[in-house]
Amino acid sequence: MRILQVCYKPPFPATDGGAMGMNSLTTGLLNMGHQVKVVSFHSKKHPCNIDALPQDYLEKTGFETVFVDLDVKLFPAIEAMLCGESYHVKRFINQAMKDKLRDVLTRQKFDIIQMESIFLTPYVPLVRKYSNAKVVLRSPNVENKIWQRTYKATNNPFKRFYLKHLYLTLEHYERERINDYDAIFPVTATDAEYFIQNGCRRLCKPIAVGIDTPEILPDVLEEQNSIFHIGSMNWVPNEQGIKWFLKSCWKSVKAASPQVKAYFAGRNMPDWLLNTHEKDVFVVGEVDDSIRFMTSKQIMVVPLLSGSGIRIKIIEAMSIGKTVIATTIAAEGLMYENGKNIIIADTPQEFAIAVKRCLDDSSYAKEIGFQAAQLIATRYNTDEIAKEISAYYEQL
Repeated sequence: MRILQVCYKPPFPATDGGAMGMNSLTTGLLNMGHQVKVVSFHSKKHPCNIDALPQDYLEKTGFETVFVDLDVKLFPAIEAMLCGESYHVKRFINQAMKDKLRDVLTRQKFDIIQMESIFLTPYVPLVRKYSNAKVVLRSPNVENKIWQRTYKATNNPFKRFYLKHLYLTLEHYERERINDYDAIFPVTATDAEYFIQNGCRRLCKPIAVGIDTPEILPDVLEEQNSIFHIGSMNWVPNEQGIKWFLKSCWKSVKAASPQVKAYFAGRNMPDWLLNTHEKDVFVVGEVDDSIRFMTSKQIMVVPLLSGSGIRIKIIEAMSIGKTVIATTIAAEGLMYENGKNIIIADTPQEFAIAVKRCLDDSSYAKEIGFQAAQLIATRYNTDEIAKEISAYYEQL
């Protein structure tokens, strides 16, 4: 099949979970022999230098990109609020992307056009005008859920007021436009159920995110009594979760395990975290090799209070046999068994107990990690995921 993959940010290089999810599907579809062309936005937050990309990737995908200014601007934000529009969606409406898609669709014919976010929905009418392809939404999450949970976890009354507006307008937009597509493929059963319950009349099937199990790095030593988190801190749920962990959980964790050290890695570290003076807390920032970093630490903590979809970094850590301690929201969408291949902790006390047990009982922690790796290898394989979605594409 000929597939056009339209991305809300560059899928390659896969520098964060969202990019990894998109790129893994590109890889799987190419491995199956499909023709895949990738057209993507890039922005200041997610820049892209085509000249720095591997020639092999460019040739296989015919990769093209368009810049979009996603900086929050006061007057357009106020205008969107007064008009009851979703500012999240409005920021992605871009004339250069309209021109690019028109050009691509008049030059090439496709069987499937795969939109990688609800934010790309404004382009569906243009796509249908210039193509007879089936248009599908590959939904990485339910966007309004992220902002709804962020709103509920925020105390500042002014921020709460605006966040409530953001999630309500986005919720309305998602419900209004989900039937613009021929099919929707969320990454979790929870998200698929949400779409169906909220009026989706199209084919809607959950298809997980695939990942190729990384190679073991035998030259990297694991630091004992270490916990870590890795994730882009310009994603609101990550920053919110880490702030809660340090403010509410760290003292309990440290009291239960005085020897423990915590490491935080990821892009765009906020000043408040860079300037933290908590004992035995180390802010690493962006790392060149996430697998090497994760391999060098012992236990992954994912204390998210908001979010939707699936956390790719959890899958990545589990794939290399890391023990993961996560909140229920962080693990949402994963096909896990608590206490077998992941540990769920939702309170400071639960985090403290879980960290202590893992540090004190290495055989217990290693068994959790082993079972985690088995889960990812069998249920989240890149090629198997591509086969599953390809079958639905053939059906369409």
